[in-house]
Order: sequence, then C-alpha cells, then structure tokens
Amino acid sequence: MVTVRQYLWKNGTSILIGLALIVLLISPDAKSWVLRQIMNTGLFNAKIETNNPGTDRLSTVAFDFVDSEGNIQNTVSLKGKVVFINFWASWCPPCRAEFPSIEKLYSKFKDHPDIFFLMINEDDDMATAYSYLQKEKYTAPLYQTKGKVPSEIYTGVLPTTVVLGKDGSVRYHHTGFANYGSEKFMKQINELMME
Repeated sequence: MVTVRQYLWKNGTSILIGLALIVLLISPDAKSWVLRQIMNTGLFNAKIETNNPGTDRLSTVAFDFVDSEGNIQNTVSLKGKVVFINFWASWCPPCRAEFPSIEKLYSKFKDHPDIFFLMINEDDDMATAYSYLQKEKYTAPLYQTKGKVPSEIYTGVLPTTVVLGKDGSVRYHHTGFANYGSEKFMKQINELMME
C-alpha cells in the first residue's frame, strides 16, 4: 500500500496530464472547450480584408440549398444581401468551438433585412444537428446543400466560412475555426451591409 501511495505521489502530475489528454482525444465537448479558450485570446479573430487576393478569382457563388421545410433556394437569389455562409457539423470540435461566436453574430443581426445566415450542416443525420443546437440553445437556422458546391468555396474542410457581399462576390473565405463574435468583425459586417 505504501508503494502505491508513493507511486501516485511521485507521478500524480503525469497521471493527471495523461488523463486530460485521453479526455481530449475522446470528447468533442472537451476539445471544443479547449479551442474556445484559445479562441478567446483573440488570436483567431476573423477579419474581412479589403484587398484579399485569395477571393479575387471568386466573383460569385452559386449553389442550391434547402431549408428544414424542403424549400430549395440558390445563393444567386440572395443578391442584394450580405450572406454569411458557414459549413459545419455537430461532431466537429472546431465547429463547436466557433459556434457560440456565430450565434452571437446571428443574434445581433438576425432581424436585419440586409443579411442572410446560411448555416450549412454537414451531419449525415439532420436530427443530430437539430438536437445539438437545441441542447446548446442555439437559434441560427439550419440548411443543407442540394447538389454540388463549387470547390473554390467548400472542399470538405470543416469549418469553412464564406461571406458574400451584396453583389454576390466573395468578400471573406476561411477554413478552420475563428471568432465571428468580435466587435471588429461585427463592424465589418455592418459596413458590408451599408455598401
């Protein structure tokens, strides 16, 4: 008994670190919590660049999407509005990490007539996505793609976020998680709506 106690006393920190790593490996909630803490440092704040060479070749984005009631639309029909597009899945820890910031952005602008939030869910089962949103008390609307999305916009990497200007041109394109709830990003979205 004395040797077990001595072993635990000597190696307690290593055991705790090992257990924490195991939890991070198997729990999407734990991974997203850690990523959210990193995101809160400000290192991953989103920023819409005025001269972003990566978006110059992408003049417009056109793909079909469907809402929860089965209504099909095309992104071209959203011209005249700023469109915030986010490809995500409930099983994706970086998606879970950034979703609170997206919800904050959505809550601020959801009633504004010049912006449309297109949250494209990539779960195999939409019920899983709805369950996740309900559990977390998120209110952003869910959509799914209908048909092919241009590979310049979405290559399957989650999360991917695209912001279209009112003319339909790509103004922001980012793969990976980011903070979309910062005051600076909200100001940039507001400026796009005023163009």
